[in-house]
Amino acid sequence: MPVFRTHPSAFLHTTSSLTPANHWDHILARFGYRREWHRVDPGLYHLGNPTPDSVVLVTSNYSLSFDALRSSIPGVDAYILVLDTFGINVWCAAGKGTFGTKELIHRIQDVHLDTLVRHRVVILPQLGAPGVAAHEVKKATGFRVEYGPIRAADLPEYLKTHEATPAMRTVRFPLADRAILIPVEVVGTFIPMLGAAVAGFLLGGLWLALAAVISMLAGTVLFPLVLPWLPFREFSAKGFILGILVILPFAAIKLTSISVISLQVALSLAGLFLVFPAITAFISLNFTGSTPFTSKTGVRLEMNRFIPLMAWLFGIGCVLTIIARIMSLTGAA
Repeated sequence: MPVFRTHPSAFLHTTSSLTPANHWDHILARFGYRREWHRVDPGLYHLGNPTPDSVVLVTSNYSLSFDALRSSIPGVDAYILVLDTFGINVWCAAGKGTFGTKELIHRIQDVHLDTLVRHRVVILPQLGAPGVAAHEVKKATGFRVEYGPIRAADLPEYLKTHEATPAMRTVRFPLADRAILIPVEVVGTFIPMLGAAVAGFLLGGLWLALAAVISMLAGTVLFPLVLPWLPFREFSAKGFILGILVILPFAAIKLTSISVISLQVALSLAGLFLVFPAITAFISLNFTGSTPFTSKTGVRLEMNRFIPLMAWLFGIGCVLTIIARIMSLTGAA
């Protein structure tokens, strides 16, 4: 009869309670500060006082993923097997292959999981499925892969029956989930936004500088909020439409401030509608990796189709804006 190691001192221990330091880590991660910092050590963690019959839950070593898992099951005694995904969340790591078959096999064998539990089941989050070949894990370790719900919050109910309801299998991306991505997007574009504002001010004054800032904020702040309601399937096309909408007020202000539409004004307006919607579209395209609406193949195809178009529109718009500025300085009509 096998001897099970109930409390191996070499393994790590954790709780379901999040500390102020954990919450501060989450805030820093949401703002993109020191992206490589937000990770925990890979290995096997004891949550509570697990026994040989306790469940084995698998997650990534991204601190937010680990914390979401452990905090969702207070009062549950379990083993948490943390894979080394280089600080990347489960979904993204599965796509990259770091939350994958080889790493899962390695961790199961490394911690001698077969000597800790009587059963032969490891429970993975559903979004980790693309990276794991369950039959290879079974063949190499003897452990069967069971896919739990998409969201850690559904784990308490799931663990009662080990059967997922349709709601647990449905990917949802509500407003709150989209909004939580805004801070890191704003921080990541702050320096380019500052440069665009300076360039806009030099070419057209405060009016153009403000247009540059608004067009970039439209891509980082407004786009995730209104994403489901924008027309077209491609994020680039959605972003271009949004870019046109936020630039319309600037065009209206320009037109109300003049009595005659000269060539210089026409060039300036044309540049406005080419440059800034292209910027909004480019930023919006970057958002594809943060949503469940796209695939790696789809994103690659969209990039190949739209990035050259964005570059041409942006370049032509810049040329027209510079010509309009020169005409304004020289007094040309």
